[in-house]
Amino acid sequence: MSHARTTLTTLHSTLVHRRSARRQHLQLQRELAAYDTPAARTDLNATLARHAPEQVETVQRILTSQAYARIGARSF
Repeated sequence: MSHARTTLTTLHSTLVHRRSARRQHLQLQRELAAYDTPAARTDLNATLARHAPEQVETVQRILTSQAYARIGARSF
């Protein structure tokens, strides 16, 4: 296989992987947005507290982002 062909194949594989990861991330964001009451968030936080920080880092980042978005939405 030529170098150009190998490069294109690698690029294609990378793009497919990134699209898949992006779709999964968006799905996770939608699922976490469903925890929209204080009680639901408390339950979710209790569940997350049982895991190591590195295991829930992505979830925590999304939750923080959503919290800031809610605060910003109330400001207007």
